[in-house]
Amino acid sequence: MATSAIGPGFLTQTAKFTADLLASFGFVILISLLLDIGAQLNIWRIITVSNMRAQDIANNVLPGLGVMLAVLIGLGGLVFNIGNIGGCGLGLNALANINTFTAAIISCVVALSIFWYKEVGSAMDAFTKLLGLLMILLTVYIAFVSKPPVSEALYRTIVPQKIDTLKIITLVGGTVGGYISFAGAHRLLDAGISGEGALPQVTRSSVTGIIITSIMRFVLFFAVLGVVWHGAKLNDSNPAGSAFQLAAGNLGYRFFGFVMWCAAITSVVGASYTSVSFFKTLHPVIEKHQRIIISLFIIVSTLIFISIGNPVTLLIVAGGFNGLILPIALAVILIAAVKTNIVGNYKHPLWMQVLGWIIVILMVYMGITGVQQTVKQLL
Repeated sequence: MATSAIGPGFLTQTAKFTADLLASFGFVILISLLLDIGAQLNIWRIITVSNMRAQDIANNVLPGLGVMLAVLIGLGGLVFNIGNIGGCGLGLNALANINTFTAAIISCVVALSIFWYKEVGSAMDAFTKLLGLLMILLTVYIAFVSKPPVSEALYRTIVPQKIDTLKIITLVGGTVGGYISFAGAHRLLDAGISGEGALPQVTRSSVTGIIITSIMRFVLFFAVLGVVWHGAKLNDSNPAGSAFQLAAGNLGYRFFGFVMWCAAITSVVGASYTSVSFFKTLHPVIEKHQRIIISLFIIVSTLIFISIGNPVTLLIVAGGFNGLILPIALAVILIAAVKTNIVGNYKHPLWMQVLGWIIVILMVYMGITGVQQTVKQLL
């Protein structure tokens, strides 16, 4: 999960936000970590106990609610996928200096080939895991050589100089927002892990996955902080890539581009497949033609990116948009947690319910505050 988490959105958001907030970004990571754990604990446990997918749970809460949830998650997945295509553009641009729009078209064709030819996809997936491991090692190396102010970063993680709610929403949305957390829980069902007997394993997996991902975000935060703390300025068109270039030279920049593209291209396929999967139980026609629909999803994502452009902005907006979806989806799950027609005789711990509703309220509040901040900036 750690290697999968280091995708285009993860890299871009962490680099950009570190440059914006400096050491205080540690506080944003810490708060998002706590919100991530609370949200994912509730979602994974209820889906596991009910042995139902999120859209089916929602339909049992209120007829038609599952369709609304599927549409929201589908839209969130589309925004994510447009950002993933943007990540492909950033990766090939860093690797071979290819124009981002040309890179997007090339990546669309490659993504379709990976999806239709499983052998290519399996090879790419295995190769990406190896590259992801190398990327982790390179990030750790840069975190050492860039000499970040560790004591200041740790202090500001607890006592920040500035708090940015929109950035918290973006990180939470990029980790457990939209389809992401549900996709993990759905994979558990696919693996036959369901029922109350599986709860210890589910709880351990959900928390461990978030902690490992957050540790990697802290390592990347330290790496980028060391670069910008000593006066270097990141390139706004590719903040993560420029951080690696400033710390490890052109070779580091090219390597970053290769890993970024591999991570993004596999994310395009994964996000498309998962987003469409939220609709397939709603109507048999969708399940019958899902391969064609997934292909169209990839093509539409590419066309929208080409028409909109600016991959960095898209990668950041994707997390923010999915962060706004999270409180709605989590509220549905929490309502389902007390319905016997969904969870049977299972009693969801009261402290988890309370924690879940606190997260819903906080995410709604931060969402409203974040939107107000954005409107003020635009005006």
